[in-house]
Amino acid sequence: MIPAIENLNKAFDNRIRLAIMSVLSVREEIDFNDLKEMLGVTDGNLATHVAVLERQKYLKVKKSFAGRKPRTTYTITESGGKAFAGHVDALEEVIRGRRK
Repeated sequence: MIPAIENLNKAFDNRIRLAIMSVLSVREEIDFNDLKEMLGVTDGNLATHVAVLERQKYLKVKKSFAGRKPRTTYTITESGGKAFAGHVDALEEVIRGRRK
């Protein structure tokens, strides 16, 4: 077994959660509709995966109104950024380990 595999974060095992965190790691903020369109997922699917990341305190949800329309935006938290960076580092170690 490659030792770095133990450092992979289970919260990012799912491709949608991995994609959400990837987007948030390079964007300060994104709203629900833009993220949904970018990932090509349904409202319910996105909401479910966002809820998992929110429970882990990896992202912050902000609800507001733009005029009369509700608006939900997401930002990555400091702990989320650290957890995701650790996951990416572990992935890189796994990849390097396979090349040896």
